[in-house]
Amino acid sequence: MSKDILKLDGPVFGVAVDQGSGLAAAIKDARGNAAQDDDLLQFKRIVVETLSPEATTLLVDANYGRELLPHYDPNCTKMLAFEADVYKISDEDRITALPSGLEVSDFPQLGAQILKFFLYFGPNDAPELNQRKFDLVEDIGQRCRENGVTFLFEPIVYDRAIPDGTSADYAMVKPELVRAATQAFADPKFGVDILKVEIPVNFNFVEGTGAPLMSRADAERAFVSAAEAAGDIPLLYLSAGVTFEQFRDALSFSRNAGVDALGFMCGRAIWSDAIGIFGAQGPAAMERWMQTTGRARLADLKEAIA
Repeated sequence: MSKDILKLDGPVFGVAVDQGSGLAAAIKDARGNAAQDDDLLQFKRIVVETLSPEATTLLVDANYGRELLPHYDPNCTKMLAFEADVYKISDEDRITALPSGLEVSDFPQLGAQILKFFLYFGPNDAPELNQRKFDLVEDIGQRCRENGVTFLFEPIVYDRAIPDGTSADYAMVKPELVRAATQAFADPKFGVDILKVEIPVNFNFVEGTGAPLMSRADAERAFVSAAEAAGDIPLLYLSAGVTFEQFRDALSFSRNAGVDALGFMCGRAIWSDAIGIFGAQGPAAMERWMQTTGRARLADLKEAIA
């Protein structure tokens, strides 16, 4: 990886708008009878045009990447997802489908300097299944190296024994799941340049912010332990659908805990409220909201982790 690709001498402030079918459905519902075939593309273009001037990097999806990449601010590093449809996983094994019509070798020509790939990973799953996932990530890492593309990998953890990821039971095991996944994919054989990881604790169950099932000291230790598992690989925290305020506070907590993360990648926590504005008032109103509230939220996240 080129060491200056993400300005590794300072924090990375990333924006993500790589959501696919789920975002399309939300926009269609918000637009109602006014829905248009190009609403999803138009929504994403507004996010790119309003936030890329303020972001270090911005992530778009494989389906609309070719249309969106030309709309970036020239100082914003282009990141492209290597997935058919982010989070759309129907197979019980939860293996991410690769995109059709896009190869790693296409990235340099498209001007996409970073490839992002996400995968659901259960550290407690059967070794045979996890080996298939390891093989897939290793193959993508090899292709990135062959094509001079920076590889950002995003493991999303789960535990089949606790299907409710919002439960107290899951909150108690999540720190170890995140730590184990981070450690596994920090192995140099995968060729991962940057790990995009989950906040390792659920603050709904941390004293002072929710039910006191975990002390703040234990939460701090969970952050440090999960981060140390990455070794020398830089970490970006992902927002994972929490509110803007929750993500901002989690970033600040990580800094106070002593974690020196490279930065963050944030999507819905910044722009989810714009869906309703786009639906009720149209693209121009959404653009005004993104230029004011959207940019202000991004600035607040920068301050939280700087």
